[in-house]
Amino acid sequence: MHALARITFGAASVLLMVLAVLLVGFGISDLIKQLFSHSWQTAQTAVVHAISYVVIALAVFDVAKYFMEEEVILSRGKHTLAEARVSLTKFITSIIIAVFVEGLVGIFETRGDGPATVIYPASLLIVATLMVFSLGIYLKLSVQAEGEKKKEQLED
Repeated sequence: MHALARITFGAASVLLMVLAVLLVGFGISDLIKQLFSHSWQTAQTAVVHAISYVVIALAVFDVAKYFMEEEVILSRGKHTLAEARVSLTKFITSIIIAVFVEGLVGIFETRGDGPATVIYPASLLIVATLMVFSLGIYLKLSVQAEGEKKKEQLED
């Protein structure tokens, strides 16, 4: 069963990596096409969309890399608390960065459309900020728990 799980995670990770590369390729091809369309407005929009595609692709690629490393290559069972904390922190940080960049790209895309269109990208920025605070709380509690566990082990 363990081998089947590793094969499944490996195949899914490779598929996600291929899809991430394709997403970057589509973003770049659309950008190149729009740059030669003789319309600077559509080219400007294509640049913003290309940035968005690259950021999403990086987040997807990072998720695939995380699964490949954690579930296929390093699939050795339980981690120490410190290893789990570092691994989860790297994973969540890449998602937070993607959400922040998506929010910023959304703000740039809607800058002239009126205040109603800014609600979604602004909410992305708020959510990303809450994710940072949540990660900070998790890290603080995790380090405290690890310290308490070490203290208990020393007392025994």
